[in-house]
Amino acid sequence: MIDWAHAGPSVLAAFLASLVEFVEALTVVLAVGAIRGWRPALAGAGLALLTLAILVIAVGPALARIPLATVQLVVGTLLLLFGLRWLRKAILRAAGIIPLHDETAAYAAETDLLAHSPRHFLAGWDTIAVAASYKIVMLEGIEVVFIVIAIGAAGGLLVPASAGAVAALLVVVLLGVVLHRPLARIPENALKFAVGVLLCAFGAFWVGEGIGVAWPAADWSIVALVAGFLAVALLSVPLCRGRTAGSP
Repeated sequence: MIDWAHAGPSVLAAFLASLVEFVEALTVVLAVGAIRGWRPALAGAGLALLTLAILVIAVGPALARIPLATVQLVVGTLLLLFGLRWLRKAILRAAGIIPLHDETAAYAAETDLLAHSPRHFLAGWDTIAVAASYKIVMLEGIEVVFIVIAIGAAGGLLVPASAGAVAALLVVVLLGVVLHRPLARIPENALKFAVGVLLCAFGAFWVGEGIGVAWPAADWSIVALVAGFLAVALLSVPLCRGRTAGSP
């Protein structure tokens, strides 16, 4: 039996991280569909999702054979590094040092590239269109798979974490079907900021578990870690902005 109340933070982290990645994938899939047709766009996306599902099914249970402490230490370290990468970029974007990610601009660039790409057909399929759709869903999906497996396997919550990712996929697909345009209004940098904080907190917690740290209040320590990483990240934004403004 799964304690879904206990699994809430894992579901939220997987949902938000997956939402960001699927939004970026949707932009390219929409561009492929608009320029090269929806048949190859959906075929490529569907093949990628099938590949990712097989990857989760294959890798997830295999981790159960490894000692839990080892999984927590290794996966926690990777998750912490992954989260710090997201958080660093989010801080730099919030400070105005690197530009915000613009889904509308990305869509325009992708449609222009596809419009000027040659058409190669194999058995009636536009191979370039299928490959473009497959590649973007796989690239973004691999990060989703890593996050789901890292959060789920280390905490024994693979099913809830997977549910969060699937929920994010359904939300993005539904919005894509209804709107037929990039989801530019979603505050992507704010989401990446929040996801970076969550991943860092989970990563630090699992590393501690792996090396035998007795966390006070057990799993509730994740809340304190989230607050700590969030405070440091928020303080870093004006510091980065000020240092940039004062540089020659």
